[in-house]
Parts: sequence; C-alpha cells; structure tokens
Amino acid sequence: MPARIPVPENRPLSLFRSLSTVGVFTLGSRILGFVRDLVLAHVFGANAMTDAFFVAFKIPNFLRRLFAEGAFATAFVPVLTEYKSNRDPRELREFIDHVAGTLGLVLLVVSLLGMVAAPLVVGLFAFGWVMDGATEKLDLATQMLRLTFPYLLFISLTAFAGGIMNAWNRFAVPAFTPVLLNLSLIGCALWLAPLMEQPVTALAWGVLIAGITQFVFQLPFLHRLDLLPRPRPHLGDPGVRRILKLMVPALFAVSVTQINLLLDTVLASTLVSGSISWLYYSDRLMEFPLGVLGVGLGTVLLPRLSREQAEQDPGEFDRTLDWGLRMALVFGLPAAVGLGVLAGPIISTLFQSEVFTPHDVGMARLSLMAYASGLLAFIFIKVLAPGYYARQDTRTPVRIGVIAMVANMVLNLVLIFPLKHAGLALATSLAAYLNAWLLWRGLVKAGRYTAMQGWSGLVAKVLLACAGMALVLSWGAGELDSWFEAGHGSRALRLGGWILAGGSAYFGILIATGLRPAMLRRSGGV
Repeated sequence: MPARIPVPENRPLSLFRSLSTVGVFTLGSRILGFVRDLVLAHVFGANAMTDAFFVAFKIPNFLRRLFAEGAFATAFVPVLTEYKSNRDPRELREFIDHVAGTLGLVLLVVSLLGMVAAPLVVGLFAFGWVMDGATEKLDLATQMLRLTFPYLLFISLTAFAGGIMNAWNRFAVPAFTPVLLNLSLIGCALWLAPLMEQPVTALAWGVLIAGITQFVFQLPFLHRLDLLPRPRPHLGDPGVRRILKLMVPALFAVSVTQINLLLDTVLASTLVSGSISWLYYSDRLMEFPLGVLGVGLGTVLLPRLSREQAEQDPGEFDRTLDWGLRMALVFGLPAAVGLGVLAGPIISTLFQSEVFTPHDVGMARLSLMAYASGLLAFIFIKVLAPGYYARQDTRTPVRIGVIAMVANMVLNLVLIFPLKHAGLALATSLAAYLNAWLLWRGLVKAGRYTAMQGWSGLVAKVLLACAGMALVLSWGAGELDSWFEAGHGSRALRLGGWILAGGSAYFGILIATGLRPAMLRRSGGV
C-alpha cells in the first residue's frame, strides 16, 4: 500500500473571523481601486478613448467573473472539499494536478481565439459603434483587447490557486491579490501612458502585466502548503469530469448579474459618448460594498457550506446560511442607503476634475443611485447561490437565471428610453431582486433552508437605523452644486465627516434598540 502523503490540516475558523479577514483585505483593495479610478478619471477623463478601453477591459473581466470567479469556483470548491474530506491525499494531489492542466489548456486556447477574433468580439459587445460607423473607437478597442484578453488565462489560474487556499482556510492571500491589478493600472497610467503614442493603450498593458503578476504571486503560498500543482491535462479524471458537468449550467446561473451589467454596456454604446464611462464609474462604486461584503460572504460561505454538506449536517448548513443572510442585511442595507443618498458627493469627491466635469458627475450620480437601489439584492445573491452550489446543484440556479435574464432584457428596453443610461442600471437592480427572491424561495420550498428565530425583530431594527442614517446623510449632503464649487481637500473632509456621522447614527440606533456586536459572531439567531 503506498505511503500516505501528508496534507496540511485546516481548523474550522469562526465565520465572522473569516469574513473579517477577507473583508479587511478586500477593503484595502477596493480603496486602492478608488485611487486607481481617481487616477484614471483625472488622467483620461470620460470620452471616446476611455469608452474603448473600458470595453476592451470589460470583455475579459466579464469572462473572468463568468469562468474563474463564477462557474469554475462554484464547481471546483465543492468537489475539492469532497476530495479533501473523503479521499486519500495522493488522490487529492492528482485531482489538483489534473484540474490545473486541463483548466490551463482550455484557457490558453480560448485566449488565443479571443485575440484572433478581437474585431468580431468588440463589434459584438459594442454594436452601437458599428451602427454609427465609429471606426476609430472600434479599432482602438480591438487593439487593446488583444492585450487584455490573455488576462483571462492568468487571472483564472489565480482564482484556481485561490480556491485551493480558501478550502484550507487561507483567505488572506487571495483577498490581497487584487491589489496588484490596481497598482499595475495606476503605475501604467502615471508613467507608461506619457510614453505611448496613444496614451490610453498603456492601461491595456497594465491589465496584462497585472494578470501575470497576480498568478506568480500566489505560487509561493501554494508551495508553502505543499499543494503547488504539476499541471497535467486529463479530461478523463472523474473529478475533472464532475467539475465540467457542474460548470455547464453554472456558467450562466452564477453570473447572471455580470451578464446583466454587460448588457448595460452593449445598450449604452447606442447612447451619447460618455455613457459607458458613467456606468463604469457608478458600477465601480457600487462594487465597493459588494466586493467587501457580498464577495467576502460568498468566499467564506462556499467552503463552509460544502464541508457541512459533505459531513451531512443540515442543521449547521441552515445556521450558516442564515448567518450569511443576516450579515447581508445588517451591513448591506445601510451601505445601499448611504451610497444612494451620497451618490453625487461621492462621485464629485473622487472623480471631479477638469476632464471629468460636473456634468459627468451628475450623469454618473443618476446611474449610481439606480445601482445602489439593487445593492442588497446583489449581496443576497452572493449568499444564496452557495446554498445550491455546496450541494452540487447547478440546474436550479440556471432556471432562475434565465427568468432574471429575460426580465432584465425587457426592463432594459422599457427603461432606456425615459431614463437613458440610468434606466439600464435600474433594470439591472430590479432583475437582481427577482433573482434573489427566486433563489431564496427555491431553497425554502426544497427544504434546504429554514430561517432561524428573530428575523422580524432584526429587520425592524435595521430599517429604523437606516431611516435615521438617511435623515442624517440627507441633511449633510445638501445641494450638489455646493460640492462642485468646493476644493478637493474640502470635499474629501466633508464627505469623510458625513460618512462617519451616518455610520455612527446607524450603529448607534442598532445598539440602542438592543443589537449587540457579539450577536453577529454566532451562526444562530440574533
């Protein structure tokens, strides 16, 4: 009998501690992401050239979320957890090697095809430019897409490495890694762009550099766990076949939100120049709390729920999922309210400049308010989807995703005419609520989730606290014109002060109504 190969053990961590670890590093990455967007807005503004870059970046970024952080992660982590819990360490290592080789080979082929077919891909995702004969934007976006498309290969392998570390409760390194993308884009915008014939193409180089750097950065940490894979393509491996089987429906279901956001870009290409950029900057601001809380919750919950499913512990499964939903409500709803009320001041403070004008601020404010209205739904989706994927059920979310997708397309066509780009953002938010509600209803009807006691009291406390916070922020925000006229430093101090005041009001009311911080660390009732 072959000797057993030791595999590092991982001790179950507190869910709140794990979420805090992911949240802190993600928060740092998102803050640096704001610095990145501030630099991009001040250096390049919002115009046809930035529209071209955002299309070239959004396509591989969309595929990254679809494959790496979407379908692959939801299929890979549960199967990996099952191997870790029930298989010999040698089988586990072979499984990791085969997944690495197969994933790498498929992504290499896809990346090469994407680079060759770049003109067709750009025309597909920005057909409004084709209709308008905007050849300059099409050519520039095509040129940059050929640089950004390989990002999909490297960042997907980075997600593969991160999935392994998350399964071993090593959350910090994968959460920190996105910082490298922000540093790369900032550096290229400030130092490489002045050297380029077309300055905005420096950002495409920054994306490619970031993908390579993030992948290489993860490798020493996998080696430290003695889990560094030796890639060997093997489509016949049972574990690989199971992942592929789970990925097919999950490709759509787990990424409905991203598909909806991409549809916004496609339709926005038919609107006035700057519309894509306004949607981009407002989407980036919405993704700050979504990344810190929603992605953090999804990252922490999937391996925990997968383990509880593998151990056949439905009681703990219910409590873990219930804890995730409560955390989403307690932190997600005030984030949505604050983002909506302070939309104009936030955009003015971060992005207003000579090239990002008050008009741009006003337009981006409208779409940010629309996105903010759906933030809670986006976070709920991140919590509810692992409830299906941990049980290796990818078919039900597909059906739900199709319904939400159709609803979003209909709402897009209805709302784009009266509300322009803001209508696209609002349609995405409304479709997200439908998606979240159907996911929740499906788990309840199938007997896969039973709510713990105390929900009615918690909802009442959170709503009351959000109302108080909204009153404070509305009074503090004042007229948007006053923010246009203030200097950068004055805007930043004023915004920071009112965010602190709003947060203090929210948590002060929660504590006054009986909610204690210690309650958030339990996976039972609040």
